[in-house]
Amino acid sequence: MTKPVLYLIACAAGPAQYVDEGVRAAQEAGWDVCLVLTPSAARWWEPRMAEMAELTGHPVRSQYKLPWEKDVLPKASAMLVAPMSSTTLNKWGAGISDTLAIGLASEAAHLGVPVAAVPHFNQAQGAQPAVARSLAVLREQGVLVLDGPQGPGAHPPEQGDPRGFPWARAVGALGRLLTDGGR
Repeated sequence: MTKPVLYLIACAAGPAQYVDEGVRAAQEAGWDVCLVLTPSAARWWEPRMAEMAELTGHPVRSQYKLPWEKDVLPKASAMLVAPMSSTTLNKWGAGISDTLAIGLASEAAHLGVPVAAVPHFNQAQGAQPAVARSLAVLREQGVLVLDGPQGPGAHPPEQGDPRGFPWARAVGALGRLLTDGGR
């Protein structure tokens, strides 16, 4: 029996420093994990990209492939955007797919692939009116957004706890998505 494929999509938010913990949590839950990083998050992992490819067994993607290139990743059974920065949230909510990370998640939500997202940003960023609108837009598209009591919640500026990101809870939410559509 083959394992379901999870695209773990990480944005340049503090917990992305520890995305290897998210990969391991998903692997322990039975997922074949493919890691996709936003271009900024890829810069953080650049010195250790080979380590991440070895951990997942797949190339780490951060850029769109060229039109004549074959896709190197297996088809996703589900996607988890975690941590999701306010930049990615608001671009995604506005329909801007200028990165592979947003493009994959945006398309998946309309192709029947279950998508969950876990925001991670500070209270000042969260106070922007676009944030509430973007969260609502994602939910309207069927994305399971783990925020508030379900997620890490917004933190005071300069006081976030990237090490305490709820990787296991985020991965656990995927089970809900696959069994009952997140309801």
